[in-house]
Amino acid sequence: MPLLARMVASPLTVDVRPGAVEGLSRLLADGGISSGGKVVVLVGPGQGEEIAQVLEPRLVNATVLPVRSASIEHARELAATLRESSYDAVVGIGGGRSLDVAKYVATLVALPMVAVATNLSHDGIASPVASLEYDGRKGSYGVHIPLAVFVDLDYVRRAPVQMVRSGVGDVVSNLSALSDWRLAETERGEPVDGLAAALARMSAEAVLYRTDTVDSTDFLTTLSEALVLSGLAMAVAGSSRPCSGGDHEILHAVDQLFPGVSNHGELAGVGALFCAFLRQDDTQLAAIDACLRRHVLPRLPADIGLSAEQFATAVAVAPTTRPDRYTILEHLDLDAAQIGSRVDGFIAALSS
Repeated sequence: MPLLARMVASPLTVDVRPGAVEGLSRLLADGGISSGGKVVVLVGPGQGEEIAQVLEPRLVNATVLPVRSASIEHARELAATLRESSYDAVVGIGGGRSLDVAKYVATLVALPMVAVATNLSHDGIASPVASLEYDGRKGSYGVHIPLAVFVDLDYVRRAPVQMVRSGVGDVVSNLSALSDWRLAETERGEPVDGLAAALARMSAEAVLYRTDTVDSTDFLTTLSEALVLSGLAMAVAGSSRPCSGGDHEILHAVDQLFPGVSNHGELAGVGALFCAFLRQDDTQLAAIDACLRRHVLPRLPADIGLSAEQFATAVAVAPTTRPDRYTILEHLDLDAAQIGSRVDGFIAALSS
Protein backbone atom coordinates (compact mmCIF):
# COMPACT_ATOMS: atom_id res chain seq x y z
CA MET A 1 0.00 0.00 0.00
CA PRO A 2 1.49 3.41 -0.92
CA LEU A 3 2.27 5.91 1.77
CA LEU A 4 -0.52 8.47 1.42
CA ALA A 5 0.73 11.07 3.89
CA ARG A 6 3.50 11.64 6.36
CA MET A 7 3.01 12.15 10.04
CA VAL A 8 4.28 15.50 11.31
CA ALA A 9 5.10 16.02 14.96
CA SER A 10 3.35 19.09 16.36
CA PRO A 11 2.13 20.36 19.74
CA LEU A 12 -1.26 19.10 20.87
CA THR A 13 -2.17 22.63 21.93
CA VAL A 14 -1.02 26.08 20.86
CA ASP A 15 -2.72 28.78 22.92
CA VAL A 16 -1.84 32.41 22.14
CA ARG A 17 -3.93 35.04 23.91
CA PRO A 18 -4.10 37.27 26.96
CA GLY A 19 -4.59 35.07 30.00
CA ALA A 20 -3.47 31.90 28.23
CA VAL A 21 -1.48 30.64 31.20
CA GLU A 22 -4.71 30.11 33.11
CA GLY A 23 -5.44 27.13 30.86
CA LEU A 24 -2.29 25.22 31.81
CA SER A 25 -3.61 23.24 34.78
CA ARG A 26 -6.77 22.33 32.86
CA LEU A 27 -4.71 21.14 29.88
CA LEU A 28 -2.55 18.93 32.07
CA ALA A 29 -5.63 17.25 33.52
CA ASP A 30 -7.97 17.16 30.52
CA GLY A 31 -5.20 16.20 28.09
CA GLY A 32 -4.24 13.20 30.15
CA ILE A 33 -0.75 14.61 30.70
CA SER A 34 -0.97 14.83 34.47
CA SER A 35 -4.33 14.41 36.17
CA GLY A 36 -2.79 14.99 39.60
CA GLY A 37 -0.50 17.85 38.61
CA LYS A 38 2.63 15.84 39.43
CA VAL A 39 4.93 17.92 37.24
CA VAL A 40 8.23 19.71 37.60
CA VAL A 41 8.12 23.40 36.71
CA LEU A 42 11.39 24.92 35.50
CA VAL A 43 11.25 28.70 35.77
CA GLY A 44 13.47 31.48 34.61
CA PRO A 45 14.09 34.64 36.60
CA GLY A 46 11.50 37.40 36.82
CA GLN A 47 8.23 36.65 35.10
CA GLY A 48 8.83 32.90 35.07
CA GLU A 49 8.96 32.88 38.85
CA GLU A 50 5.87 35.09 39.02
CA ILE A 51 3.85 32.78 36.77
CA ALA A 52 4.91 29.80 38.86
CA GLN A 53 3.48 31.54 41.94
CA VAL A 54 0.22 32.24 40.09
CA LEU A 55 -0.07 28.57 39.12
CA GLU A 56 0.89 27.22 42.55
CA PRO A 57 -2.68 27.03 43.94
CA ARG A 58 -3.74 25.03 40.86
CA LEU A 59 -0.68 22.77 40.71
CA VAL A 60 -0.36 21.82 44.35
CA ASN A 61 1.67 18.68 43.55
CA ALA A 62 4.17 20.50 41.33
CA THR A 63 7.85 20.89 42.12
CA VAL A 64 9.29 24.26 41.12
CA LEU A 65 12.99 24.46 40.22
CA PRO A 66 14.88 27.57 39.07
CA VAL A 67 16.82 27.67 35.82
CA ARG A 68 20.09 29.32 36.83
CA SER A 69 21.97 29.09 33.54
CA ALA A 70 21.59 27.91 29.96
CA SER A 71 24.44 25.42 30.17
CA ILE A 72 24.56 21.72 29.40
CA GLU A 73 26.05 21.13 32.84
CA HIS A 74 23.15 22.83 34.63
CA ALA A 75 20.60 21.03 32.47
CA ARG A 76 22.17 17.69 33.39
CA GLU A 77 22.06 18.63 37.06
CA LEU A 78 18.34 19.38 36.75
CA ALA A 79 17.79 16.09 34.94
CA ALA A 80 19.54 14.23 37.75
CA THR A 81 17.22 15.92 40.26
CA LEU A 82 14.17 14.88 38.25
CA ARG A 83 15.31 11.26 38.23
CA GLU A 84 15.17 11.21 42.03
CA SER A 85 11.37 11.27 41.90
CA SER A 86 8.55 10.45 39.50
CA TYR A 87 6.93 13.15 37.37
CA ASP A 88 4.39 13.19 34.57
CA ALA A 89 5.78 16.14 32.61
CA VAL A 90 8.16 19.08 32.54
CA VAL A 91 6.73 22.60 32.33
CA GLY A 92 9.14 25.30 31.18
CA ILE A 93 8.22 28.90 32.00
CA GLY A 94 10.20 31.91 30.86
CA GLY A 95 12.15 33.23 27.91
CA GLY A 96 14.19 31.44 25.30
CA ARG A 97 16.99 30.28 27.59
CA SER A 98 14.65 28.78 30.15
CA LEU A 99 12.58 27.00 27.52
CA ASP A 100 15.70 25.60 25.84
CA VAL A 101 16.89 24.18 29.16
CA ALA A 102 13.42 22.73 29.85
CA LYS A 103 13.28 21.09 26.41
CA TYR A 104 16.72 19.56 26.87
CA VAL A 105 15.97 18.33 30.39
CA ALA A 106 12.65 16.80 29.29
CA THR A 107 14.42 15.01 26.46
CA LEU A 108 17.09 13.63 28.82
CA VAL A 109 14.48 12.19 31.20
CA ALA A 110 12.03 11.14 28.45
CA LEU A 111 9.11 13.25 29.67
CA PRO A 112 6.64 15.40 27.70
CA MET A 113 7.34 19.12 27.91
CA VAL A 114 4.97 22.08 28.01
CA ALA A 115 6.32 25.52 27.03
CA VAL A 116 4.97 28.70 28.62
CA ALA A 117 6.64 31.63 26.84
CA THR A 118 6.96 35.01 28.54
CA ASN A 119 8.65 36.78 25.64
CA LEU A 120 8.97 36.43 21.88
CA SER A 121 12.71 36.84 21.47
CA HIS A 122 13.28 33.93 19.06
CA ASP A 123 11.77 30.88 17.36
CA GLY A 124 12.79 28.32 19.97
CA ILE A 125 9.31 28.32 21.51
CA ALA A 126 8.22 25.19 19.65
CA SER A 127 11.38 24.08 17.85
CA PRO A 128 13.20 20.73 18.10
CA VAL A 129 16.42 22.60 18.89
CA ALA A 130 17.89 23.82 22.20
CA SER A 131 20.65 26.42 22.18
CA LEU A 132 22.84 25.76 25.20
CA GLU A 133 26.34 26.53 26.39
CA TYR A 134 29.00 23.87 26.79
CA ASP A 135 32.58 24.51 27.78
CA GLY A 136 32.10 28.23 27.28
CA ARG A 137 30.59 27.98 23.77
CA LYS A 138 27.03 27.92 22.52
CA GLY A 139 25.81 24.94 20.56
CA SER A 140 22.54 23.63 19.13
CA TYR A 141 21.17 20.31 20.37
CA GLY A 142 18.29 18.22 19.08
CA VAL A 143 15.35 17.84 21.47
CA HIS A 144 11.72 16.79 21.41
CA ILE A 145 9.29 19.57 20.53
CA PRO A 146 6.89 20.75 23.26
CA LEU A 147 3.67 18.83 23.74
CA ALA A 148 1.86 22.14 24.26
CA VAL A 149 2.72 25.81 23.83
CA PHE A 150 1.24 28.73 25.76
CA VAL A 151 1.99 32.35 24.93
CA ASP A 152 0.29 34.64 27.42
CA LEU A 153 0.22 38.07 25.81
CA ASP A 154 -0.34 39.76 29.17
CA TYR A 155 3.11 38.64 30.25
CA VAL A 156 4.66 39.23 26.82
CA ARG A 157 3.61 42.88 27.02
CA ARG A 158 5.45 43.22 30.31
CA ALA A 159 8.72 41.91 28.93
CA PRO A 160 11.33 44.45 27.78
CA VAL A 161 10.15 45.72 24.39
CA GLN A 162 13.58 44.95 22.93
CA MET A 163 13.04 41.26 23.67
CA VAL A 164 9.63 41.27 22.01
CA ARG A 165 10.88 43.07 18.91
CA SER A 166 13.84 40.75 18.51
CA GLY A 167 11.53 37.89 17.56
CA VAL A 168 10.80 39.86 14.41
CA GLY A 169 14.46 39.71 13.44
CA ASP A 170 14.60 35.96 13.97
CA VAL A 171 11.47 35.13 12.01
CA VAL A 172 12.23 37.34 8.98
CA SER A 173 15.73 35.82 8.80
CA ASN A 174 13.94 32.69 7.52
CA LEU A 175 13.92 34.34 4.09
CA SER A 176 17.72 34.44 4.04
CA ALA A 177 17.95 30.87 5.34
CA LEU A 178 15.61 29.65 2.59
CA SER A 179 17.68 31.42 -0.07
CA ASP A 180 20.75 29.62 1.28
CA TRP A 181 18.92 26.29 1.26
CA ARG A 182 17.97 26.75 -2.40
CA LEU A 183 21.56 27.72 -3.15
CA ALA A 184 22.77 24.48 -1.53
CA GLU A 185 20.25 22.58 -3.63
CA THR A 186 21.58 24.18 -6.85
CA GLU A 187 25.27 23.92 -6.02
CA ARG A 188 25.48 20.67 -4.04
CA GLY A 189 22.27 18.81 -4.76
CA GLU A 190 21.09 19.17 -1.16
CA PRO A 191 17.41 18.20 -0.97
CA VAL A 192 14.97 20.91 0.06
CA ASP A 193 11.88 19.83 1.99
CA GLY A 194 9.07 21.77 0.35
CA LEU A 195 6.72 21.58 3.33
CA ALA A 196 9.37 22.81 5.76
CA ALA A 197 10.27 25.62 3.35
CA ALA A 198 6.62 26.62 2.97
CA LEU A 199 6.12 26.81 6.74
CA ALA A 200 9.29 28.87 7.20
CA ARG A 201 8.36 31.26 4.39
CA MET A 202 4.78 31.59 5.59
CA SER A 203 5.94 32.52 9.09
CA ALA A 204 8.37 35.16 7.79
CA GLU A 205 5.94 36.75 5.37
CA ALA A 206 3.17 36.85 7.98
CA VAL A 207 5.29 39.40 9.85
CA LEU A 208 7.36 40.99 7.10
CA TYR A 209 4.76 43.29 5.56
CA ARG A 210 2.55 44.12 8.55
CA THR A 211 2.39 47.83 9.24
CA ASP A 212 1.37 47.52 12.91
CA THR A 213 3.89 46.98 15.69
CA VAL A 214 4.39 45.22 19.01
CA ASP A 215 1.92 47.66 20.56
CA SER A 216 -0.84 45.77 18.76
CA THR A 217 -2.39 42.59 20.16
CA ASP A 218 -3.02 41.41 16.60
CA PHE A 219 0.64 41.85 15.75
CA LEU A 220 1.80 40.02 18.89
CA THR A 221 -0.57 37.16 18.06
CA THR A 222 0.77 36.94 14.52
CA LEU A 223 4.38 37.09 15.70
CA SER A 224 3.74 34.36 18.29
CA GLU A 225 2.13 32.11 15.69
CA ALA A 226 4.93 32.83 13.22
CA LEU A 227 7.58 31.80 15.75
CA VAL A 228 5.67 28.59 16.46
CA LEU A 229 5.43 27.87 12.73
CA SER A 230 9.18 28.38 12.39
CA GLY A 231 9.69 25.75 15.06
CA LEU A 232 7.40 23.36 13.20
CA ALA A 233 9.32 24.02 9.97
CA MET A 234 12.45 22.78 11.73
CA ALA A 235 10.59 19.76 13.10
CA VAL A 236 9.40 18.86 9.59
CA ALA A 237 12.89 19.27 8.13
CA GLY A 238 14.55 17.39 10.96
CA SER A 239 17.07 20.20 11.32
CA SER A 240 17.27 23.97 11.68
CA ARG A 241 17.94 24.32 7.93
CA PRO A 242 14.72 26.17 6.96
CA CYS A 243 15.35 28.86 9.58
CA SER A 244 19.15 29.01 9.81
CA GLY A 245 21.61 29.90 7.06
CA GLY A 246 24.51 32.29 6.69
CA ASP A 247 22.56 34.72 8.86
CA HIS A 248 22.75 32.36 11.85
CA GLU A 249 26.34 31.43 11.11
CA ILE A 250 27.17 35.12 11.54
CA LEU A 251 25.01 35.22 14.68
CA HIS A 252 26.89 32.32 16.27
CA ALA A 253 30.25 33.80 15.32
CA VAL A 254 29.34 37.12 16.96
CA ASP A 255 28.21 35.21 20.06
CA GLN A 256 31.56 33.43 20.22
CA LEU A 257 33.79 36.42 19.52
CA PHE A 258 31.85 39.23 21.17
CA PRO A 259 29.51 37.64 23.72
CA GLY A 260 26.75 39.79 25.10
CA VAL A 261 26.73 42.51 22.44
CA SER A 262 23.15 41.72 21.40
CA ASN A 263 20.46 39.05 21.54
CA HIS A 264 19.62 36.17 19.21
CA GLY A 265 16.81 37.76 17.21
CA GLU A 266 18.58 41.07 16.70
CA LEU A 267 21.73 39.33 15.45
CA ALA A 268 19.67 37.13 13.13
CA GLY A 269 18.12 40.21 11.54
CA VAL A 270 21.49 41.89 10.97
CA GLY A 271 22.91 38.65 9.58
CA ALA A 272 19.97 38.19 7.22
CA LEU A 273 20.30 41.74 5.94
CA PHE A 274 24.02 41.30 5.25
CA CYS A 275 23.49 37.95 3.51
CA ALA A 276 20.82 39.48 1.26
CA PHE A 277 23.36 42.18 0.39
CA LEU A 278 25.97 39.52 -0.45
CA ARG A 279 23.47 37.77 -2.74
CA GLN A 280 22.66 41.07 -4.42
CA ASP A 281 19.02 40.22 -3.82
CA ASP A 282 17.64 43.76 -3.88
CA THR A 283 14.03 42.69 -3.32
CA GLN A 284 14.80 40.68 -0.20
CA LEU A 285 17.24 43.31 1.03
CA ALA A 286 14.66 46.09 0.75
CA ALA A 287 11.88 44.06 2.39
CA ILE A 288 13.97 42.96 5.38
CA ASP A 289 15.49 46.42 5.78
CA ALA A 290 12.05 48.08 5.83
CA CYS A 291 10.79 45.58 8.41
CA LEU A 292 13.78 46.04 10.71
CA ARG A 293 13.47 49.84 10.44
CA ARG A 294 9.77 49.71 11.22
CA HIS A 295 10.41 47.76 14.42
CA VAL A 296 13.44 49.81 15.46
CA LEU A 297 15.73 46.80 15.24
CA PRO A 298 19.49 46.82 14.59
CA ARG A 299 20.48 46.77 10.93
CA LEU A 300 24.18 47.60 10.84
CA PRO A 301 27.23 46.51 12.88
CA ALA A 302 27.32 49.82 14.77
CA ASP A 303 23.73 49.22 15.92
CA ILE A 304 24.92 46.19 17.91
CA GLY A 305 28.08 47.89 19.14
CA LEU A 306 30.52 46.38 16.63
CA SER A 307 32.98 48.14 14.37
CA ALA A 308 33.16 47.25 10.70
CA GLU A 309 36.40 45.37 11.41
CA GLN A 310 34.84 43.36 14.24
CA PHE A 311 31.84 42.45 12.12
CA ALA A 312 34.13 41.42 9.24
CA THR A 313 36.04 39.17 11.63
CA ALA A 314 32.77 37.51 12.67
CA VAL A 315 31.82 36.98 9.02
CA ALA A 316 35.19 35.32 8.39
CA VAL A 317 34.70 32.97 11.35
CA ALA A 318 31.00 32.31 10.62
CA PRO A 319 31.37 29.25 8.33
CA THR A 320 33.26 27.37 11.07
CA THR A 321 30.19 27.51 13.32
CA ARG A 322 28.26 25.17 10.99
CA PRO A 323 30.89 23.20 9.01
CA ASP A 324 28.29 21.02 7.28
CA ARG A 325 26.12 23.92 6.09
CA TYR A 326 26.40 25.50 2.64
CA THR A 327 25.33 29.14 2.47
CA ILE A 328 26.19 32.28 0.57
CA LEU A 329 29.25 32.62 2.83
CA GLU A 330 30.68 29.26 1.74
CA HIS A 331 29.63 29.86 -1.84
CA LEU A 332 31.49 33.16 -2.19
CA ASP A 333 34.45 31.92 -0.10
CA LEU A 334 35.76 35.46 0.38
CA ASP A 335 39.17 36.17 1.84
CA ALA A 336 39.68 38.69 4.66
CA ALA A 337 40.25 41.65 2.35
CA GLN A 338 37.18 40.82 0.26
CA ILE A 339 35.03 40.43 3.37
CA GLY A 340 36.20 43.80 4.66
CA SER A 341 35.31 45.39 1.33
CA ARG A 342 31.83 43.83 1.30
CA VAL A 343 31.17 44.91 4.88
CA ASP A 344 32.21 48.48 4.04
CA GLY A 345 29.91 48.41 0.99
CA PHE A 346 27.05 47.06 3.07
CA ILE A 347 27.41 49.82 5.65
CA ALA A 348 27.66 52.51 2.99
CA ALA A 349 24.60 51.21 1.11
CA LEU A 350 22.34 51.04 4.17
CA SER A 351 23.54 53.96 6.26
CA SER A 352 21.07 56.47 4.84
